[in-house]
Amino acid sequence: MLNSKSKPRVNSNDLSSTVTLPLIIRKRDTEYQLILFDRLLKAYPYKKNLVWKEARLDVPPLVRGLAWAALLGIEGDILAKYDSIDKDTPIPTDRQIEVDIPRCHQYDELLSSPEGHTKFRRVLKAWVVSHPDLVYWQGLDSLCAPFLYLNFNNEALAYACMSAFILYNFFLKDNSHVIQERNLTVFSQMIAFHDSELSNHLDLYAIPWFLTMFTHVFPLHKIFHLWDTLLLGNSSFPFCIGVAILQQLRDRLLANGFNECILLFSDLPGKTRCVRESIILFRWTPRSATYRQHAQLPKPAGDNGFGKTASYFSSDYQDMPKTDLSREPLALCDLKAEASPRISAEDLIDLCELSQAGIPKRNKSGKPKIVAVDIRSGEDFSRGHVSGSIDVPFSSVFSPDGELLQCPAYRSPAQLQRKRYCGHQPRCEERHHSE
Repeated sequence: MLNSKSKPRVNSNDLSSTVTLPLIIRKRDTEYQLILFDRLLKAYPYKKNLVWKEARLDVPPLVRGLAWAALLGIEGDILAKYDSIDKDTPIPTDRQIEVDIPRCHQYDELLSSPEGHTKFRRVLKAWVVSHPDLVYWQGLDSLCAPFLYLNFNNEALAYACMSAFILYNFFLKDNSHVIQERNLTVFSQMIAFHDSELSNHLDLYAIPWFLTMFTHVFPLHKIFHLWDTLLLGNSSFPFCIGVAILQQLRDRLLANGFNECILLFSDLPGKTRCVRESIILFRWTPRSATYRQHAQLPKPAGDNGFGKTASYFSSDYQDMPKTDLSREPLALCDLKAEASPRISAEDLIDLCELSQAGIPKRNKSGKPKIVAVDIRSGEDFSRGHVSGSIDVPFSSVFSPDGELLQCPAYRSPAQLQRKRYCGHQPRCEERHHSE
């Protein structure tokens, strides 16, 4: 159980009305801050599902540390486990830890204090010692910082949260295949899926973003709000946060070179808008588009370590039951050769809103979710195709030298015009290449 100090009882109806108020007002309401979540945290893990439900609306800052621990599935005697770890015997990583700590979020009064450095050192060393199969990469200190700040007087809880949160595969001795697949390929394809123009402009900046989940480039007060939502999503949700950040800075990024773009990433405007748009992007992205062969492996049943046991938005695609229509893994060289992501036949059927008879089922707005473009020959198209798809043979679009040609099919702007959504829907362009 995650305990916090007892607070007086408050009428549930009062809390329900408070929840509908703007976020900035809720965060100044003491009763809401200390009682709504306090009541649920005292019943954790029995009330785990309700913690997830309330966290989707808001995570009150005053109980954020305990709320995050609940979202991460922290249970058991965490103090005994932390105390059993040898944090005193010198190890080779000590020197790098000593170098990194004085450079990590030192604008903060707690983390820059001598006591903060001591706690930093102990928590980081505990993680290194207790994970002999992993290695200390620069940036681990940045991942530790939010948990240490929120649990400054509870190192054991900071260590447990950090251990549960860290993406295991990122800290393997040889993580190049993970970095190449996740950061440089899948994320680039995600940008191309939602904003093809922007994808042609940017690339390598994403490595520290995902290795440290944005803590290496953004200050703590922005990280807290981002992570309130990130902790509710699956392992592909950080991609959506990354795309939302780029789209928010879109005009400035397109007008500047690579070096200037790097400087822009330390000035994230409108974090509330960024979080809101990342959720929209997540809902509009086919689950199979972010499939990663080297994604985080699920913990085996009965594992007594720390780790998330659920995801509010959805399960990871790679953890779902496979069928004949599921997406298959690609070799990294083939994946890197493709500018846009592949999607599974399951997702195509869903996006085309096809019934079992193959007849499109239009949504309430009457507009299709995607435009399906079939690039096979006209003969193959006539033999069979997805209902509602457009026949644009590859040979009629590109010359033998690979040059883009004018095509009669493109003279129908109503069919192939890039879809732009406003209000509660992101800009999005989706194509299907039938094989």
